[in-house]
Amino acid sequence: MNLLLIFLLFLLWRSFDFLIIFFSQKIIPYLGFFPYSDQLPRFHLPTWVSALANFDGLHYISIARSGYSQYEQAFFPLYPLLIKIFTPLFSNNQLLTGLIISNVSFLIGLVVFYKYLCLISSNSIRFNPILSIVFLLAFPTSFFFGAVYTEGLFFLLLILTLYFLKKKKYLLVVVFAFLTATTKIVGVFLIIPIFFHWFSSFPRKRESKRSWIPASAGMTPGMTLCLLAPILGLLTYCFYLWQTTGDPFFFFSSQPAFGANRSTHLISFLQVYWRYFKIFFTANYDFKYFVAIIEFSFFSFVLIILVLDLFKNFKLKIKNFDLIGLNLFSLANIILPTLTGTFLSIPRFSLMSLSVFIYLAHIKNVFIKYLILIIFLTLHVLLLGYFTQGYFVS
Repeated sequence: MNLLLIFLLFLLWRSFDFLIIFFSQKIIPYLGFFPYSDQLPRFHLPTWVSALANFDGLHYISIARSGYSQYEQAFFPLYPLLIKIFTPLFSNNQLLTGLIISNVSFLIGLVVFYKYLCLISSNSIRFNPILSIVFLLAFPTSFFFGAVYTEGLFFLLLILTLYFLKKKKYLLVVVFAFLTATTKIVGVFLIIPIFFHWFSSFPRKRESKRSWIPASAGMTPGMTLCLLAPILGLLTYCFYLWQTTGDPFFFFSSQPAFGANRSTHLISFLQVYWRYFKIFFTANYDFKYFVAIIEFSFFSFVLIILVLDLFKNFKLKIKNFDLIGLNLFSLANIILPTLTGTFLSIPRFSLMSLSVFIYLAHIKNVFIKYLILIIFLTLHVLLLGYFTQGYFVS
């Protein structure tokens, strides 16, 4: 019954987004100032469908069609590779193929996410998994899950890794952790929940007041491979870049070429806060100013929720190491992009900080839950409408 409900929620989310896109085209003036925008008509899809390939989506299509061009190595390879492989099944239409991969991946991911949430619930930590899914679907940038972006595929691979880790099917963990790290760089941080799973698998010192400390530890070959898998996934792409560009970290050093004000020198998120405060007091009041407020607000909201969630998990007498590992992964997920000196795209990157949606489902105050959902849905309409009309929002 719950699986049917998830499918219905997915259909509702998908239909809602298409309606937003359809009516946005009648209300919001089209801007469309991004690379390859003139290529959209060649895919012969309705504009309210092809708009889901705006901005980075067209880069993935270009890579799938012609391989990497200069600086496109910033985009990890698995998603465009899958588009290339499956395109012949869908009339050689790369845009349509990308949409199908993203949406099918996301739907399967939602089902596995529900099953995973049921597995990690306990007597001390009970919540409604469906409510976590509702918050995820309502999130202002959840439309990226169904766009020609890596989010739908990455979500599936991430959840499959966590699910099979909990089920102790380590060979599958190795496969999916490796693939996750070839989809987005933050996939390498899967080493965090994998480590906490290993940490939690040992007997506890009963005589100790700190009962969550393992009494002994040992590393099996299977767990060693699990820990190495996300690192090997990243190193595989680094080796490819070294062979083709001479720079194994070209996915990072190529970032400034996209004009996103990213730095190749590491910068703390506290410095980024200071930069944004200066923007708020000195910049002109235009659409970019609105986007800066959105980026700043999203990062602050997600960071606060994750810190509260971490404290809550550590305060429990019986530690749930699955939730702690996922929380630290979620923190790494949003902090890593800020090290380039900006909160740019944080609204989209926040989607993979899954602990946020678990925490929101725990909130007992019904009024606060509805208020958050209303804010989420309002921003969802605005951001999706402007994104599909060619305005950069994340």
